[in-house]
Amino acid sequence: MAATTRRIACVEDLRRLAKKRVPRMFYDYVDGGSWTEQTYRENHSDFARIRLRQRVGVDVGHRSTSATMLGQPIRMPVAIAPTGLTGMTHADGEILAARAAEKFGVPFTLSTVSICSLEDVAAHVEKPFWFQLYVMRDRDFVHGLMDRAAAVGCPTLVLTLDLQISGQRNKDIYNGLSSPPRPTLRNLANLATKPRWCLAMLGTRRRTFGNLVGHVKGLDDTTSLAKWTNSQFDPTLDWDAVRRIRDRWPGRMVMKGILDPADAERAVEAGADAIVVSNHGGRQLDGALSSIAALPAVAAAVGSKTEVHLDGGILSGREVFKAVALGARSTYIGRSMLYGLGAMGEAGVAKVLELIRNELDLTMALCGVRNVGEIGRESLVLPR
Repeated sequence: MAATTRRIACVEDLRRLAKKRVPRMFYDYVDGGSWTEQTYRENHSDFARIRLRQRVGVDVGHRSTSATMLGQPIRMPVAIAPTGLTGMTHADGEILAARAAEKFGVPFTLSTVSICSLEDVAAHVEKPFWFQLYVMRDRDFVHGLMDRAAAVGCPTLVLTLDLQISGQRNKDIYNGLSSPPRPTLRNLANLATKPRWCLAMLGTRRRTFGNLVGHVKGLDDTTSLAKWTNSQFDPTLDWDAVRRIRDRWPGRMVMKGILDPADAERAVEAGADAIVVSNHGGRQLDGALSSIAALPAVAAAVGSKTEVHLDGGILSGREVFKAVALGARSTYIGRSMLYGLGAMGEAGVAKVLELIRNELDLTMALCGVRNVGEIGRESLVLPR
C-alpha cells in the first residue's frame, strides 16, 4: 500500500487504478454522465479554458489554504460531495470516506441513497457530518430521514433540487446497474477480475441502501427497494415545498443543483444558507451549462446574500483555485473522492485530499497569492 501511494502523483493516477479494481457497472456509474455526456465533459474542458495569471516578485513564504464553510473552519475550500452507492465503489465506502474527511479537516456529506446508513456512519466518526436529502413522493419517509439526520447530530442538510426526475444514463442501462450486482454471466465474469473488491464486500454486511432498509414499509428485497427509489423522485417539487422543508429543518440548509441566477435568487428567498452551483456531475440535463461556466452569473446575483459553492469538475487544486477566483466560497469533490476510494479505500480518499491541497498551495504560490481570501479574478486570464 505504501509503495502504491508513493507512485500516485495526481487524481488521474487514482482514476486509472480504480478502473482496474472496481466492477465495471460501479466504475461506469461514477465515471459517466447522461445521454451524450456533453455536460459531463464540459465540466472539465471549460475549467481547462481558463488560464492562470502567473505573478513574481511577491513574498509567498507563508501561505495558508484554510477557509470557512458555513462558519466551519476547514483546511481548504473543499468538501466531500454526496455520492450515491459509495459503498459499492468500496466496501463500507461512506464510513471510510467520512473518516478520511474528518481526519483531514473538511466536511463530509452523506447521500440519501448511500449504502452505509446515517446511524452506521455516525457510529464510526467523532465529529458531525452533513446529510444530503432527495425529496421523495413519500413525505413521511422524507420527514423521517430529516428526523434521523437531526438525531445523529447532522448540522447541515444539503437539499438536492435537480433530481425531480432521474436523467438517462446510458452506461447504467447497458450495465444493468443494481446494488448488489445481479448474478448474470457478464457480471460474474467481470467480478472474477476484481478479487480485492469481492473479498472486501464479502467482509461487510452493508450491500444495499442503508437509509432505506427497514424504513420503507412493505419493501424488503433489493429489487423492490431499487424500483421504489426510482419511482419516488418527486416531479412536483416546487419552491413552496422547498420552503416547507426549510421551515422543518432546525439546522443550516444548503440548496444544491442551481445553474440559473433566477433560481439562485429563489433559493435565497426560500432560506438557503448556501447554494451549490451544480449540474449533478453532468448526470441530469445533458447540454446544460458546465458548473464553472454558470458560476460567475450566479455569484454576481446572490454572492453578497449567501454563500456560493461549486460542484463539478474538481480534479485538482487548480480547479479549486479557479472556482474561488470566480466567486465560489468553497467547492465539493465527488468523482475525485470516489476514484481514490475505489483505488485504495480510506487511504485513497486521504490521498486525493492531500493531492488537491498541495496543488492548491503550489498554485497560490505561483500566482502570488498567500491565502484563500486573496484569490480573485485578477488571478485569472479568462477566455473571450
